[in-house]
Amino acid sequence: MTTATLATAVAQLETLIAAVGPDEASAPTPCSEWVVRDLVDHVVHSTGGMTQMLRGEEVDWSVPVAHHDDPLSEFGRRGAELLVAADGAPGGLAEAELSVHTWDLATALGLSTGGLDPAVADDGYAFMRENLTVDGRAGAFEPEQQAPAGANSYERLAAFAGRRVRRL
Repeated sequence: MTTATLATAVAQLETLIAAVGPDEASAPTPCSEWVVRDLVDHVVHSTGGMTQMLRGEEVDWSVPVAHHDDPLSEFGRRGAELLVAADGAPGGLAEAELSVHTWDLATALGLSTGGLDPAVADDGYAFMRENLTVDGRAGAFEPEQQAPAGANSYERLAAFAGRRVRRL
């Protein structure tokens, strides 16, 4: 992981969060238990948790995910804190988390990930291939799916994470 790649991951997801309007907030996502607003709240929450982890702090993942009145500003703040905490740290987890949810959000909004920086998804994919075991999928990820022919980096990562990918 480089800080530049992580900064790109944060910026790309921030752009997608900015595209969420009132009409999209209740739209379904590839995560069957979440609508767009739930996904955005999760991303804000997990970004804060990853920052705590990188700082060496204890993270209580059992705390309910908060609903933010201004998720764009909150994600921007937490994304900036994540970048500071990640500087010089070994990584991959943050890129994996952010790039999978970048695909989720883009898909929910009907947008392609083809124009996004593939290095972010490639780093996330490498981390997940190395660290996500069959047992580790339980409760968080479905079994790996087949990526469609010609899939881009985000689509391959999403399929590995158990998402059913259809080309846009």
